[in-house]
Amino acid sequence: MSKMDNLRAMREAKYAEQQKRAAAAPSRPKAQAPVAPPAPKKVEERAVEATADTDDLCGHRNISGRTCTREKGHAAKSHRYS
Repeated sequence: MSKMDNLRAMREAKYAEQQKRAAAAPSRPKAQAPVAPPAPKKVEERAVEATADTDDLCGHRNISGRTCTREKGHAAKSHRYS
């Protein structure tokens, strides 16, 4: 037998073993239905929380959407994003 014949025989034996194990394996329990996520907060509640956190901040946004965390009207030339 050539090297390739040996490799083919080993591959076929491995495949046959996997098929035998798959047939003998017990069936897996079905996945349970996903649970719905909690309902989102009302728009007014989110707006109140957002304005309370950002009233005293600069509010400048960079290209990626990050917001400046320095105080409003800061004298520094650069912004500090988070």
